[in-house]
Amino acid sequence: MNHSVWRKVAMKDNGFVDWTSLPDDAMIQLFSLLNYHDRANLSATCKAWRIVGASKCLWTSLDLRGYKFNITMAVSLSPRCVNLQQVRFRGAESADAINHLNAMNLRDISGDSITDDTLTMLVSRHKDLRCIQVGTDDKVTSGSIKAIAFYCPKPKQLRLSGIKDVLADSISALANHCPNLVDIGFIDCLNVDGVALGHVLSVRFLSVAGTSNMKWDVVSHVWCKLPELIGLDVSRTDISSTAVSMLLSSCRSLKVLCALNCPVLEQDITVNTVKTEGKFLLGLFSDIRNVFSDWGCSNEIMTWLKWILSHTLLRIAKSSPQNLDYFWLKQGVALFLSLLQRSQEDVQEMAASGLATCIFANEGNAIIDPGKAEAVVKNGGVPLLLDLAKSWQEGIQSAATKAISNLAADPNAAKTVSDEGGIGIFIQLARSKNRQVSEAATGGLWNLSVGEEHKAKITEAGGIKTLVDIISDWSSDADGVLECSAGALANLAANKKYSTEIAIAGGVQSLAMLINNCKFRGVQEQATRGLVNLAAHSVRNGPNAREAGALEALIQLTCSPHEGVRQVAAGALWHLSLTNINREAIAAAGGVEALVTLAQSSLNASQCLQGMVAGALWGLSMLKANSIAIGREGGIPPLIVFAHSDSHDVHEVAAGALWNLAFDHSNVFQIVEEGGIPVLARLCSSSESRKARFMAALALAYICYGSRTNEFAPMGTSSENTSKSTSLDEARTTALNHIEAFILTFSDPQAFAAAVVSSSRAALDQAIERAYILETEFLRCSEAEIGRFIAMLRSSSSILKAFAAFALLQFTDPQGRNAVYHASLMLDAGAVKVLRATAASANEPIEVNIFAKIVLRNLEYHQQETLYLV
Repeated sequence: MNHSVWRKVAMKDNGFVDWTSLPDDAMIQLFSLLNYHDRANLSATCKAWRIVGASKCLWTSLDLRGYKFNITMAVSLSPRCVNLQQVRFRGAESADAINHLNAMNLRDISGDSITDDTLTMLVSRHKDLRCIQVGTDDKVTSGSIKAIAFYCPKPKQLRLSGIKDVLADSISALANHCPNLVDIGFIDCLNVDGVALGHVLSVRFLSVAGTSNMKWDVVSHVWCKLPELIGLDVSRTDISSTAVSMLLSSCRSLKVLCALNCPVLEQDITVNTVKTEGKFLLGLFSDIRNVFSDWGCSNEIMTWLKWILSHTLLRIAKSSPQNLDYFWLKQGVALFLSLLQRSQEDVQEMAASGLATCIFANEGNAIIDPGKAEAVVKNGGVPLLLDLAKSWQEGIQSAATKAISNLAADPNAAKTVSDEGGIGIFIQLARSKNRQVSEAATGGLWNLSVGEEHKAKITEAGGIKTLVDIISDWSSDADGVLECSAGALANLAANKKYSTEIAIAGGVQSLAMLINNCKFRGVQEQATRGLVNLAAHSVRNGPNAREAGALEALIQLTCSPHEGVRQVAAGALWHLSLTNINREAIAAAGGVEALVTLAQSSLNASQCLQGMVAGALWGLSMLKANSIAIGREGGIPPLIVFAHSDSHDVHEVAAGALWNLAFDHSNVFQIVEEGGIPVLARLCSSSESRKARFMAALALAYICYGSRTNEFAPMGTSSENTSKSTSLDEARTTALNHIEAFILTFSDPQAFAAAVVSSSRAALDQAIERAYILETEFLRCSEAEIGRFIAMLRSSSSILKAFAAFALLQFTDPQGRNAVYHASLMLDAGAVKVLRATAASANEPIEVNIFAKIVLRNLEYHQQETLYLV
C-alpha cells in the first residue's frame, strides 16, 4: 500500500486526515520506515501509536551509528528491545551502552572502537550470538577471542580487525568450542598464528586481508588440508606466487582465492587470472568486472565474495596507493557501481563509501579526480546513488549521500547531480536527525553552492531556510553538520541577492550564535566567512549584523587559538569597517582594543593575518576617535612592523593605516619615536606597489606638516621637549627628502616645461600621462583631510606644496570612484583660488605649477559633469 492510498484510507469526511484510523499493519509498515529515534518520538504522541510503536517486529534491528547513543538512551529503549536481534554501533560509548538494552535475543553485532572489557561483557551476556563483526583499533587482545569461544558456542561468523596479536591458544579455543564457525576474518592484524588456523576444521571462508608477518611458505601447506575451505582472502598481504600456486593446486575444496593489491604477487609477471578445475584467482591484474555474471558460483560463495570485494576495495581506496589510478578508471569504478546494485545492504554501503573515497585525486588532497568523476557519471552512477540516498536504511543512505556530495565537488559532475534532482534530495536529507546523513547532505549543498548556476536552485528549493534551521537545531557536538551548513551559507552569501535572503531568514543570528557557542575551528572559520560575505554586500545586512551580536562574536574570535579563525575574523571586521556607522559600532563593542591586541600578537604571524589586521585598523582609523584610540592603545608599533613587510599586500594596508593615524597630531611623535620614518621612507622609495609608495608619502607629508604647526606641542620638561623637537626636525628633513624623490618620479621635465610655456590643452595632456598613479581610485578623504591638503598649498615648503597638489590631483582623477565627492569638498573649501595662485606662481618648482593646473582642470571637468547631470 503506497502513501497516497494510506492518505485516502485515513481521510475523514471533513477533509482532515486522521492517521490514527489506519489499520495496525499499515501503521507498522510506516513505522518500519523510520529510524529508531523518530520511531520512539512518534510512539510518544498518542496511546494508539504507543501500542503500535511497541510492536516487537519493529525492534528486531537497530542502527545506532549516526546518533549519539549512550547508557541513558539505551535504558530508555530497553523495554522495546526484548526481541532485538541485530545492532550496529560506532564508538566506544555506544558499545558500552549496548549492554543496557536488555536484548537477550541478540544474534548479530557489528561495530568499531570496541575495547577488551566491553567485548568480553557483550559475549558473556549474549551467548546466542551468531555473527560478531567488530573493529578494535588495537584495543582488543587475544584474550577476548578466548572469551568469545567460551561464552558463545554458536557463532557462524567471526570477523575481527585491528588486533595486534591473534595467538594460537585463542584460535584453538575457537576450534574446540565453536563447531559452527564457518566464516573467520582476522583483518588488518599485526600477527596471526596461521598454523593454528589450520586446526579450525569447520571454516569454509577465511580472510586474513591486510595481516602482516604471515609465514606463507608454512601456512599455505597447512591450509591446503582444511577440508571445508572454499573461499580464501589474502588481499593486501605479501603472499608470494609460490604460496598462491600451492593453495590453488593442493587445496581440493578451495573455489575462490582473493589476492587484491598484493605487491609481491603482482610483481610476478607470470601471474595472471587463473581458473583451474573450477578455481578462481582474483587480483588487480585480472579482469574482475564480470565476476558476478560469468563465474556461476553458488549463492553462498557469491554472498561472501561480494562482501570481501566491497570491503577490500574500500580499504584500498582509503589507503590511496598512487599506482592504482589506471585500475580505478578501467574497472574499479565499474566494480563499485556493480556492487551498489547487489541486494546485500552492507555490500551496498561499503561500495558507496568506496566510491566516495576513490574519486579523490590522492591522499590528503580534497581535489576530485575529474577522470574518475567522469567515469562515475558516464556509467550511470549519479541516478543510482541518488536512488540509494532515498533508502530507508540509514547506513546506505549516509554512504550514498556522501558519494554524491563528493562528486558535487567536481564542476561537471555537479551539473549532473543538479540536473538529476540532487539539490532537492540534499535539502530533504539535510533535515535528518542522523548526524552522518545530515553531514553528507549539507556537505553536498556546500559543494554545489560553489557554482553560481546552482545557487538559484538551492535558494528556490528552500535551501537557505533549511541551512539556517539546521544551525539552530543541531548542538555544538555535531561539528561536521555545522561546518558544512555554515560553509554552504557562506558560499551563498557571496552573491548579493542571496546574501539579503540569508539575512532575512535569520542567517546572521545563526552564524553569530555558532561563533559564540562552537569552538571547533572549521565551524568558526566557515561561520566567520559567512559573516564576511554578508557584511560585504547590502547596506541592509550591516544593521542586521550589529543587532544580532555578530560584531561581538567577530571581536571575540580575534582571540581564537586558531590563526585561520583570527585571520577570517579580522577580514570580516575590515569589511565592516568600510562605513562610519560600522566603525562606531565596532569601536563601541571593544573592536579597537581587540584588534590592537591581535596586531601586537601577530608580529611573527602569517602575512595573510598581518594584512587582515592591518586592514581592519586602517578601516577603523578613518574615524578620528578611533585613530586616536588606536595610537593610545599601542597600535602604532605593530603597524610599523607590518609596514616593513616584504609583502606588498601587507605593507600597503599598513601604510594606509599609518597615513590615517598621522593625521592626528597626538600620533605623530609616536610614529617618529617608534622608527616609523625610515620604514615609511623605504616604502616611499622602493615598494613595488605605487599605491603603497603614495600612502607612505601621504603619511610622511602629514608628519612633516603636523610637526611644524602650532597644533603639535610635545609634552614634558624643557630638555625633553628640546630633544623631541630636534628628533622631529631630523625626521622632517628625512621625510621631505623622500617625498621630493617620490614626486620627481612622476615628473617629466620636458613635457612639464612645454606645458608651462604653452597654454594649449595638448601640452597639458602630455604632462597628465605621467602624473597619475592609477591605483588610488578607491581612496576617500574626509573634509578635514581635503582641508589639510589645501592648507599645505600655502606651506612655506615647496616640497609640501608640490605634494599637496599631487595628492589633490590623484583624489580628483576623473576615473576615480570618489572624485566627484572630493571635488565638491574642494570647491566648498575655496580651493580654486588657492590652486590658481599656485599654478601661476613663478617662484615655485615646475611640478607645483603643473600639478595645480591639472587639479584645476579636473575640478572644471567635474563642475561641467555636475551641471550636465542637473
